[in-house]
Amino acid sequence: MHPTDSNTVWVAAQGPLWSKGGQRGLYKTTDGGKTWDKVLGDNDWTGVTDVAIDPRDPNVLYAATWQRHRTVAAYYGGGPGSGLHKSTDGGKTWQKLSQGLPKGEMGKIGLEVSPINPDVVYAAIELDRRTGAVYRSADRGASWVKGADAVAGGTGPHYYQELYASPHYFDHIYLAGVRLHESKDGGQSFKRMEEKDKHGDNHAMEFIAGDKNYMMVGSDGGLYESFDSGIHWRYHENLPVTQYYKLALDDDKPFYNIYGGTQDNNTQGGPSRTLNSHGILNTDWKVVLFGDGHQPATEPGNPDIVYAQWQQGNLTRYDRTTGEMVYIKPQPGKGEKPERFNWDAPILVSPHKPSRLYFASHRVWQSEDRGDSWTPISGDLTKNRERIHQPIMGGKQGWDGAWDMFAMSQYSTITSLSESPLVEGLLYAGTDDGHIQITENGGKSWRKVDVKRLPKVPDTAFINDIKADLFDPDTVYIALDNHKFGDYKPYLLKSTNRGKSWKSIASNLPDKHLVWRVVQDHVDPNLLFAGTEFGLFFTIDGGKRWVELTGNVPTISFRDLAIQRRENDLVGASFGRGFFVLDDYRALRNLSEDKLAQESLLFPTRDALWYIQRNPLGGGEVGTQGGNKYRAPNPDFGATFTYYLKDDIKSLKAQRQAKEKALKEDKKSFGVPSWESLEAEKRQQQPAVWFTIRDAQGNVIRKLQGKAKKGLHRISWDLRWPAHQAIGMQGNYFSPNPQGPLVTPGTYSVSMSKEVDGQVTQLQAPQTFEVVQLNQRNALKEIDGEKVAAFWKEVADVQRVASATGQALGKAVKRLDMLEQSLDRTSVAPGEFDGQFANIRNQLLALDSRLNGNPAKNQVGAWNDTPTVGDRLFHVLLGTGLSTYGPTPSIRTSLDLATEELRAIRNELQIMLSDTIPAFEQQLQAKGAPWVPGQSLPQI
Repeated sequence: MHPTDSNTVWVAAQGPLWSKGGQRGLYKTTDGGKTWDKVLGDNDWTGVTDVAIDPRDPNVLYAATWQRHRTVAAYYGGGPGSGLHKSTDGGKTWQKLSQGLPKGEMGKIGLEVSPINPDVVYAAIELDRRTGAVYRSADRGASWVKGADAVAGGTGPHYYQELYASPHYFDHIYLAGVRLHESKDGGQSFKRMEEKDKHGDNHAMEFIAGDKNYMMVGSDGGLYESFDSGIHWRYHENLPVTQYYKLALDDDKPFYNIYGGTQDNNTQGGPSRTLNSHGILNTDWKVVLFGDGHQPATEPGNPDIVYAQWQQGNLTRYDRTTGEMVYIKPQPGKGEKPERFNWDAPILVSPHKPSRLYFASHRVWQSEDRGDSWTPISGDLTKNRERIHQPIMGGKQGWDGAWDMFAMSQYSTITSLSESPLVEGLLYAGTDDGHIQITENGGKSWRKVDVKRLPKVPDTAFINDIKADLFDPDTVYIALDNHKFGDYKPYLLKSTNRGKSWKSIASNLPDKHLVWRVVQDHVDPNLLFAGTEFGLFFTIDGGKRWVELTGNVPTISFRDLAIQRRENDLVGASFGRGFFVLDDYRALRNLSEDKLAQESLLFPTRDALWYIQRNPLGGGEVGTQGGNKYRAPNPDFGATFTYYLKDDIKSLKAQRQAKEKALKEDKKSFGVPSWESLEAEKRQQQPAVWFTIRDAQGNVIRKLQGKAKKGLHRISWDLRWPAHQAIGMQGNYFSPNPQGPLVTPGTYSVSMSKEVDGQVTQLQAPQTFEVVQLNQRNALKEIDGEKVAAFWKEVADVQRVASATGQALGKAVKRLDMLEQSLDRTSVAPGEFDGQFANIRNQLLALDSRLNGNPAKNQVGAWNDTPTVGDRLFHVLLGTGLSTYGPTPSIRTSLDLATEELRAIRNELQIMLSDTIPAFEQQLQAKGAPWVPGQSLPQI
């Protein structure tokens, strides 16, 4: 970025820059990214790895070009286009630098200008075969001196190797790579920094001008900061930035688990939701396998078995009951060559037998005993190409070039597997070198389809995904990938004859939306979901038209999708923002243009779980753990209603404004409405959409107001009666807002209506759903949800009276001051009414003491002589409000005693409010006393 102009930015593109049609090079914008100009780069293979700016003169730029290519087959890390360049006119013209730099082809280059002396420039240059050195120029790039060897090399075909200069100490530089290295002599020597308790693979560093000991580092593990020059590190755990390759879902109860293989952060697993009010915390997640994680799998009906792997097919079986893992990677037999596994080798649990596994290298393996033993059921299904002999950068390269296959996927491997759930032994396999292989007899024979035969698919594409149709044994879907050749088109195809012929179903998927994954709904055969490089899409007509799923989803790559069938949840694995869950997507089933043309729709509601949420961190979202405590939200507690409105339900004001907007767009004039219509707008209540919940007997339990805007919406009922506390009452520590008790588990219904100008019209007839008791027993006894809920309702009824009594008593006590003022301003002799007033005052204050305690003792925190109604109700509410255990005998007694005392106080207060005080006020009124708020209006 320009040091003084935030709208001027340079971008170094090693790979395709989407807005420039897939070109590499150095780009510049002067309008904050609206438009870009390419200022360096002259061919399809040359990218720019780094750019550095002179802080004194922003027109002086240094750029490192890098001619390399990475195909699905191999990686070539250098070429004649690599080098260092300098511009003194803001990128308009460039001079290639050479004096003192390595001769011949160079690889990746990292650049930095000294912030203390900008005449000094540093370059970390990788050379052939993963060697390299740091070079230093003291004359703004005119000449260079070689520094330390090897430190810049050895990173393999990766994307780091950045240089950073300390703003505090001259010639103190850092090299960010697999490990952090620092040099205090301008790159002549380096030492590895202490990175205790910190993830490696470093990409970015930042410093603070006023703190010489501070540094912040971004790595594959996240964000770290040090306050002692890198000796100790603080990790920021509240950034959901995990990169997931693939995912798997189990069928655990009550909530299923999500497992994902990550980029350099293990294979992880965690719950899709929790019983906690806080949501899903980092501590809810567990690592099931070390290293880079790739495609996991689970066993249907047995959530204690999880399969996980690290790259190149290193497959393990994890046992949740013991936390142990067994290494089950298939091995070549005697006299056989080594297996070639993809970086992300496919594993498949057979839909016909949970203990049967399929796994793939360059051939397909089958296990009948969960991986304890393996049998190959195919020969080599790939083209078996030697990767180093394949064309790269327009032709074949010689042996002495910058080849590098370290930490890169093997080639000619199987990338995807699928078995028809309808026909046992009908298997599909896709490879990274352009083959689709089909067996209809469990591997006894295979039929080959080359991608060359696919319509409008390039020969270089490989298969990202294969999915056998869930309803038709002859139908299969494939997603293909050609991005390593700069082609990001969405290749998504369908065959209805087991691969003999194919047609595209990519239809309106946007350009450059490479398709990673496709999944099919298990109820509606035409409902498909696709994960692409830039988001999620669905189709309701088998691929004729795709619609983007945009709700709360960033523009990010979704590498994998899976459906949890029991819950009807769609789960997406993003490459950089963690997991996303679309809860209960049933609303998307069987949609049509005809249905969307209706005024409204109310979709089915899934069972709502009845339980008490836990608070392991205390009150609030994260207790008192601070902003660094990460939490992912649970789905809303209770029953969630999904509905659709074709149009807004507009108020009179909204209707007028819409008409005026249309006239304005047509450049037509419009005047001010009549005073009567403006008054009607002011008087009108806002139109509303209401959801009415009833029990099995048809009794109304709750009303909820939803959005009256067009489109799809959701609203949730928390399974509670309406708040029963008197209006004006506040919540408490456990509930910030007043709320009613939980209802009884059982069958309920919900209907949808609209209200306009006080007229209520039903939009959707009642639909039933279940409120299901989650726990049937606790540690001591069976849980009788009906009896527990009945007691809660009884408590709520008492609390309703108590809150009303308290509010009425409090207002009456406060009203004494106004009555006293009215008495003082009445034309009567002293003492005529003062005795009556004192008696009323004493009676009210005595009732207040019985209800709330002695005010003097309350003021200093002293104990009351006898428990108050409030004390007994506190015992009841705290004793039963946080569990489904039900009332203990002592709690039952407390409620009975509170009810008895409350009834007496309420009755005495009612007499005072309805008889005693009004009679006294009438006497004052007869004497011409001033009116007091709350009294009936005086006669005239």
